[in-house]
Amino acid sequence: MKAFYTDHYVLPLPAGHRFPMEKYGKLRDLVSQLAGVYLKDAPAVTDTQILYAHDASYLIQVLQGSLSPQEQQEIGFPWSTQMVERSRRSAGATLAAAKIALQEGVAVNLAGGTHHAYRNKGSGFCVFNDSAIAARALQKEIHPKLKVAIVDLDVHQGNGTASILKNDPSIFTLSIHGENNFPFTKEVSDLDIGLPDGTGDESYLEALHQGLEKLGERFKPDFIIYLAGADPHEGDRLGKLSITKDGMRQRDVCVFQFGLDHQIPIAFSMAGGYGKEIQSTVDIHFQTIQTALQYQKRYA
Repeated sequence: MKAFYTDHYVLPLPAGHRFPMEKYGKLRDLVSQLAGVYLKDAPAVTDTQILYAHDASYLIQVLQGSLSPQEQQEIGFPWSTQMVERSRRSAGATLAAAKIALQEGVAVNLAGGTHHAYRNKGSGFCVFNDSAIAARALQKEIHPKLKVAIVDLDVHQGNGTASILKNDPSIFTLSIHGENNFPFTKEVSDLDIGLPDGTGDESYLEALHQGLEKLGERFKPDFIIYLAGADPHEGDRLGKLSITKDGMRQRDVCVFQFGLDHQIPIAFSMAGGYGKEIQSTVDIHFQTIQTALQYQKRYA
């Protein structure tokens, strides 16, 4: 299974910044020890590929460093050339994983899941929307009739993704998230399942089963981009849900089993994770990769 990484592109963040940048290096260290996983340096997306999902004026602002202080504050990162390069590579990793998954069943971006980025602005630690870029790039560069589903299981709604793709019937957006969590004004996905604070394993997995069943009935995707956020976990600082580590494993099994049952290739990204202990987030991401590896071996 191919795993694309970007952790060597590090943002110069101020001391005490709450974005857990170090989780990516820790995760790659673990993944490097897994037999059957092949680490690959993430390529950068091109300007043309970014424009599949973003406005030219926004792209120019990002490239030139002309985002206003307010716009940088909404993203949550101060502008830097490293921010631009990492954002390009993070989106490039999802696209590269998607193209490999079409051939090999499953592939992973060890970062990504930047689902709060809108067509014309960044938000919530997200500069470019890797899932929207990758979905559109597959259609434009691989097959124009490819039906792509974005299954977003980060604890925060994929508002940017929903907004970018809201008038695109060829891409289905499914978001299962904490109803009372960020973003506080939700967008409309093709299927939204908002969960109350404190939701546990049984209710979460039931919602996921129902969501995947509806996805299969309403859309019949040819390809899935899966955002495997670690932040529904009970140990997450920002999550507000109560999913155990084993519940998180069962979540991943649900998604990968759905893909295998229907022979739908899956590219997946790590998305959010803000554990009170950073190692708990890393361990959940690593568990997702171990689960995916077992399924990747079973694709025909």
